[in-house]
Amino acid sequence: MRYISTRGEAPALGFEDVLLTGLATDGGLYVPESLPHFSLEEIRSWRGLPYAELAYKVMYPFVEDAIPADDFRKMLDETYSVFSHQAVAPLVQLDTNEWVMELFRGPTLAFKDFALQLLGRLLDYVLEKRNQHVVIMGATSGDTGSAAIEGCRRCEHVDIFILHPHQRVSEVQRRQMTTVQGDNIHNIAVKGNFDDCQRMVKESFGNQSFLGGKTQLAAVNSINWARIMAQIVYYFQASLALGGPDRSMAFSVPTGNFGDIFAGYLAKKMGLPISQLVIATNRNDILHRFMSGNKYEQHQLEHTLSPSMDIMVSSNFERLLFDLHGRDGAAVKTLLENAAKGPVSIEDYRWKHARKLFDSDAVDDKTTCDTIRDVYEQNEYLLDPHTAIGVRAARNCRRDSAVPMITLGTAHPAKFPDAIAESGLSVKPQLPAHMADLFEREERYTVLDNNVSEVQGFIAKHWKNA
Repeated sequence: MRYISTRGEAPALGFEDVLLTGLATDGGLYVPESLPHFSLEEIRSWRGLPYAELAYKVMYPFVEDAIPADDFRKMLDETYSVFSHQAVAPLVQLDTNEWVMELFRGPTLAFKDFALQLLGRLLDYVLEKRNQHVVIMGATSGDTGSAAIEGCRRCEHVDIFILHPHQRVSEVQRRQMTTVQGDNIHNIAVKGNFDDCQRMVKESFGNQSFLGGKTQLAAVNSINWARIMAQIVYYFQASLALGGPDRSMAFSVPTGNFGDIFAGYLAKKMGLPISQLVIATNRNDILHRFMSGNKYEQHQLEHTLSPSMDIMVSSNFERLLFDLHGRDGAAVKTLLENAAKGPVSIEDYRWKHARKLFDSDAVDDKTTCDTIRDVYEQNEYLLDPHTAIGVRAARNCRRDSAVPMITLGTAHPAKFPDAIAESGLSVKPQLPAHMADLFEREERYTVLDNNVSEVQGFIAKHWKNA
């Protein structure tokens, strides 16, 4: 399988090179040249498979040119064996035909573990084979950083530099990153917001001269295709658990960078019956404003109780725009260049095509807290603020009550105790046993100005072979 850029000018690459490259040389994102498609009969035959085996069925077509089947199966077994629930992604029922899929049973208590624990193993495999070293540079709004560090910290061929917005992630999220010890792990707190961090990462991938030609950058953000690929699987898992593919499903997805919900869009294109995808956002609602009114316009980024979604520039939205424009890379490039200068819209027929599948909602902090409280009082089930936004958006946007609605539960509530307290509940979510001493561990991180040259200089000085 070959991979092409959403901006149409970079060369097509195989899986290994896409894994290591991250951002395409023309500034675009890589997508498969063509997608595998599964028949209903084939999907039906996967009922009852363990999660790792289902993951193999769904993902192997994307990597088969690069990784032997037995090696890939071993990676998947190792990846998902460390999750704390045998089902890996268990479903919890909230109401009639309403469910939460718990995607926070991995080692860092967030859905990012599904992709990043695998990504670390993929990088180790490919870099060992090539005898190559890379510098991982990533930006996080809270959860990607800890999952990336956990997934990659044992990799012998990488140095890890994770940028997070200073004082704009929860304390648990920060400590999960900054208390992991290792000479190859570097946490950078940028005096800015997530979009500033993400911009620095993209700019650095576009010009890697600060590394002196001695190594290259590798991506752990969802610009890396491997991240999206791994997230497709749990849509199939949820559907199969609730009667799919013989009935359609609806999903509500808390999203800031559009990667998790784009995986659902791909699952549908690969043959899974999905009738609705709900984009659930907070006050940073650029995706909602586009999907509800065909206007893509950046506003000032606001700090909310759901910090992992405090994002205004949604990188993976480019991948959907590429499809909506008939895979015309030049059209996507022009559109995004114009979007950097002011508001843009797409042709009405393209927007209406997107609306056949997608709905959206923006949920403010008060409504988020109300939802946390209401669901707990109804079910004694505690939602984190991001999942609460997903549940509220699902209820506001639901098209058909006969279709199961599944909200993706993206993080453990213990990561956001301030939001739980603000909801008025007296219950205090507890960290699991393996993190019980988190607040006693020593932290290590460096605070830098919102300046790409300063960040690049720090990386150039501190990677191990510098």
